Amino acid sequence: MFKRLCIIGIGLIGGSIAKAVRAEGLCQQVVALGREKNLPNMQRALELGVVDAVYTDAAQAMAGTDCVIICTPVGSMQAIFEQLKPCWNPQTIYSDAGSTKGSVVEAARAVFGEVPSNFVPAHPIAGAERSGVEAAMADLYRNRRVIVTPLPNTDPQAADKLSELWQRIGASVSVMAVEHHDTVLAATSHLPHILAFALVGMLGRKDEQREIFKYAAGGFKDFSRIASSDPTMWQDICLANKQEIIPLIQQFQTELGQFERMLQADDAQALFDAFSYAKQARQRFLETFDDPT
Repeated sequence: MFKRLCIIGIGLIGGSIAKAVRAEGLCQQVVALGREKNLPNMQRALELGVVDAVYTDAAQAMAGTDCVIICTPVGSMQAIFEQLKPCWNPQTIYSDAGSTKGSVVEAARAVFGEVPSNFVPAHPIAGAERSGVEAAMADLYRNRRVIVTPLPNTDPQAADKLSELWQRIGASVSVMAVEHHDTVLAATSHLPHILAFALVGMLGRKDEQREIFKYAAGGFKDFSRIASSDPTMWQDICLANKQEIIPLIQQFQTELGQFERMLQADDAQALFDAFSYAKQARQRFLETFDDPT
């Protein structure tokens, strides 16, 4: 598909893309671009065979590159675009893997004036407890969703080729408007991460934390898993999408208040009804989730 793929940010997400692309034989060469301070991590990617070469100079990394995927935290996107601007190639397909899309689009506009037609925003909905290139997996995206969010001026051929890349490494691709993506992901990903961070933080500050965690059931481990996510990445995501997240936090506080009042009133029927509705909603989610379309 491509002669040379450049990954900017060769951690779990970028490293897994590199591994998957190499495993499927979708490009002749995979390289990494990063800052000097990230050179040890890039060298480790080279040692592990995740990439063929590493660069700290954008012009060198872009030479001969026909696909670029930016896998850095969304807060660094504008700086990345500034770095790429002098060597931006109209014939190259550029994309990203950021968890918010509105902030990425605005970063591109701030640098280029308008979003280049060969930049295709995208978001692979996948992750793991561990981070870094050593955690990269060739099958991370298999049977996972990737949301592509083209803009009105996006080159359709670039969007189609990027979608094909994701499909060929096992992902199911959906197309969504930028604004709709950020609204949906605020509810289904960003708020749950905040809740997990908040709950684990609250319990961790309790004096009896060892007893709490010692006897925690499997459900707590499952729910709290996402609190192991990269703090820098999630700091950027939450700040970038705060306009969507804050109303959801307020709604959740209202829901918790209702449960508090049910308990204070010993209202067993109201609790049962609330739990039953949530159970049914969860079942609808499972039925939807099992549908790969």
